[in-house]
Amino acid sequence: MSTALTKILLVEDNHGDARLIEEALSEIAKLRFELVHCVTLAQALEFCSNSSPDAVLLDLGLPDAQGLETVRRMHRAAQKTPLVVLTVSNDEDLAIRSLQEGAQDYLPKAQIDGALIWRALRYAMERQRVQLELLNLSLIDELTGLNNRRGFLALGEHHARLASRSGMPFMVAFVDLDGLKKINDTFGHQEGNRALVEAANVLRDSCRRSDILSRIGGDEFAVLIADVDKDCAGVVLRRIQKKLDSCNASPGRRYALSLSVGIAPANVAEEADLEQLLHKADELMYAQKQKKKGTQVLVRTDR
Repeated sequence: MSTALTKILLVEDNHGDARLIEEALSEIAKLRFELVHCVTLAQALEFCSNSSPDAVLLDLGLPDAQGLETVRRMHRAAQKTPLVVLTVSNDEDLAIRSLQEGAQDYLPKAQIDGALIWRALRYAMERQRVQLELLNLSLIDELTGLNNRRGFLALGEHHARLASRSGMPFMVAFVDLDGLKKINDTFGHQEGNRALVEAANVLRDSCRRSDILSRIGGDEFAVLIADVDKDCAGVVLRRIQKKLDSCNASPGRRYALSLSVGIAPANVAEEADLEQLLHKADELMYAQKQKKKGTQVLVRTDR
């Protein structure tokens, strides 16, 4: 059985690096590929306007674009195409931020070999395929635009499998909108729906594009936090609180938006059970909510 041809767009201004990448890919016995090489972002954008590559390998230091702006412009031009960025070895922070701007993966140039490049491309193409399938299925919460429970489990279980293979740690957060019943009883269900949308926006603004966000039912949300480090839980909680503070400081608010959050880390030594992680995070969330028990949703009656 013949292997399908994979069309790869390489955007790299260093001809030596481009040759090394092509030679490295040529060593993969089962890979049939066509490599299209562009040396500037402008050339790459023009190519994508007339053709659809299966994947893009993008250098972040080009003659006509640098850093995150390179990722943003490439992602806008080819939103349905998986994007893997190439970085210098000491540019880890920029690489992580590239994931937030739409890249599916990144590779330090110093570590590149054929097998590593092809694995990153395959995983990126598979992840992109799953994400696009979700857009075409009934897996999106109509009110907030986030994944619903089925969408979260479908995309999250796929991520858990990849994380188990690659050893990349992740966490699951369970989030509850505090006092939704009181908001509904006091201001009506339309305002309650508005509070749910505001909560969803707080989570969007607090998380990265590589994270998986969902409303899993009623006043409950879940987030798969990808590619974490040891202080990631604290960073996420601080971001959420900062966004809540900003939201609640807006003029004319009649009540304060409040969220209870529990975060459970996955053990990537084995393939994680997403339902179990959700249950553990739910328990941690409930413990936090109990600590806040007696703190009522602030309802303003001065307007």
